[in-house]
Amino acid sequence: MKRILFICHGNICRSPMAERVFADLVRRQGRADEFEVASAATSSEEIGHPIYPPAARLLRSRGIDPAGHAARQVTAEDYAYYDHLILMDAQNHRNLMRLLGGDPDGKVTSLLSWAGRTDDVADPWYTGDFEATYRDVMDGCAGILEKL
Repeated sequence: MKRILFICHGNICRSPMAERVFADLVRRQGRADEFEVASAATSSEEIGHPIYPPAARLLRSRGIDPAGHAARQVTAEDYAYYDHLILMDAQNHRNLMRLLGGDPDGKVTSLLSWAGRTDDVADPWYTGDFEATYRDVMDGCAGILEKL
C-alpha cells in the first residue's frame, strides 16, 4: 500500500481537495485498497476547521463528499509514516523543510511535478478561483495515479 499525504498552508482548501479528489479517482478505478490518503497543513492557523466552504461546494458539485475533514498540522511522525509528502507550492516546501529539518529520504514533491509541470497549484484563498485550483489538483492527481 502506498501512503500519500497532501500538504498545503492551512489544510482547508488545496490539500483536502487533493486528498478527496485522489481518493475519488482511485475508488473509481477500483484501486482504493492500494492507497492510504490524507492531508495536513504546514501552519497551525486552521487546526480543527473543516474544508473551506467554497472548496467543499466545488467538491460536492463534482460528486465528492467533503464531510468529516478537520485540518491538522503535519508532524515528524507523518514524515516517517507516509511514502509521499506532496506539496501545493514552493512556500509550503520552505515551511515543511523548516518543520521537519529536511527531506533525507526524498519523499517530498510538488503536486504538479507529477503532471510534468513546474508551477504551483493555484491558491484559491487569494484568487477565489476554485475552478483553477480544481484543474491543477486534477492534473497532479491524475499524474500520481498514472505513475504509481
